[in-house]
Amino acid sequence: MNKRNNITILCMFIMAVLNGTAQSNIKQQPIIQTKYTADPAPMVYKDTVFLYTSHDEDDAKGFKMIDWQLYTSTDMVNWTDHGAVASLKDFSWVKHDNGAWAIQCIERNGKFYLYAPMHGQGIGVLVSDSPYGPFKDPLGKRLIEDNHLWNDIDPSPFIDDDGQAYLYWGNPDVYYIKLNEDMISTSGEIVKEPTKPKNYQEGPWVYKRKGNYYMSYASTCCPEGIGYAMSKTPTGPWEYKGMIVEASEKTRGNHPGIIDYKGKSYVFGHSYDIIKRETSTFYERRSVDMDEIIYNEDGTIKTLSYWSENGPEAVGTINPFKRVEAETMAWSEGVKSDKNNKTGVFITQIDNNDFVEVRAVNFEKTAKSFQISAASVSGGKIEIRLDNKEGELIGTCDIKNTGNLDTWKVFKSKVKKVTGLHNVFFVFKGNEKMFNLDWWKFE
Repeated sequence: MNKRNNITILCMFIMAVLNGTAQSNIKQQPIIQTKYTADPAPMVYKDTVFLYTSHDEDDAKGFKMIDWQLYTSTDMVNWTDHGAVASLKDFSWVKHDNGAWAIQCIERNGKFYLYAPMHGQGIGVLVSDSPYGPFKDPLGKRLIEDNHLWNDIDPSPFIDDDGQAYLYWGNPDVYYIKLNEDMISTSGEIVKEPTKPKNYQEGPWVYKRKGNYYMSYASTCCPEGIGYAMSKTPTGPWEYKGMIVEASEKTRGNHPGIIDYKGKSYVFGHSYDIIKRETSTFYERRSVDMDEIIYNEDGTIKTLSYWSENGPEAVGTINPFKRVEAETMAWSEGVKSDKNNKTGVFITQIDNNDFVEVRAVNFEKTAKSFQISAASVSGGKIEIRLDNKEGELIGTCDIKNTGNLDTWKVFKSKVKKVTGLHNVFFVFKGNEKMFNLDWWKFE
């Protein structure tokens, strides 16, 4: 290679760094940090990924689950928190103190059907005109009720190309039944799948891709990874093909969700990685993970040893010149999210040196100033840095006392001129629980 080519490559590298395309050294797994989430159920609708999850309460020792959460993304690295999308209170026929286990949502004819198990209380269904809810119970009773109530968990709806819909579920066996076109009634008898795949535990996730039917599931025990089987029909026979995510000492329980989006394929699951960083004592407080997967030419899936630390690459960007919700983030440390009727979801419990990272922020124009909506009782500062928590400081926004945490004001600051693609870090300086944040934008 000649000197001119060396100089060209060096210049390209320098421009990449200057434009913020150098990778952040912050880990990106699990993908949700402001709550404990589990049992991921991704759904692609139009240009957006809707990620429904169960929710382990912060004080959970065993399973303590009361509601279901919703997150969305258009770039697969930043996730927007929409708070609780449904709860046990939406069902009049269940106990409301616990049992909001793994759900899955599917769209048909402009309506959205959320299939929800209540451990030991059967499987119900909620319906909405929007993927964001509100969801309502159209039946006022169980959709699935048989002699195996304690096995009626992890429902997975699937609509085949011919329009026939199915619902799968079960632990330790796999069951399925045909759904009618209204998606809230069934046809025929419940079938106990006679070709239960090898190492099947629970959490079936059924889908079709390029003529092949797949059933992924929590596999082996214990610990559990994610295994899968393939078939030529939606009702089997199912042939075990291997592991999508290997079982290891890093894993315990698991629950798969698999989608194709913007030309790539992704598998979702959960781990105990966040709670393990906080304590060596085991609690049922899980966190959702996600990674890109690759299909072989024969339709089989290449195995992941575990979730990659930095996660997949962005398949979209954030426009910083439009309002961005503060609860949109790729990574955070220390902060929590909350929701009320006035503001919606916001970021709270912000302490000194906590931070939020937003990835793939595209400054197509030159940013000269910054503004953010905050509520505070003590005030504090927000350092705006590029590409790393200790990266270039382009501005500091002073947050003043607004009187209480329900009074919101917009605070502004100048920033150094910035263009290009960057990861933006908001690093918080001040006292404990210094302010709440609702949204931000550059100008």
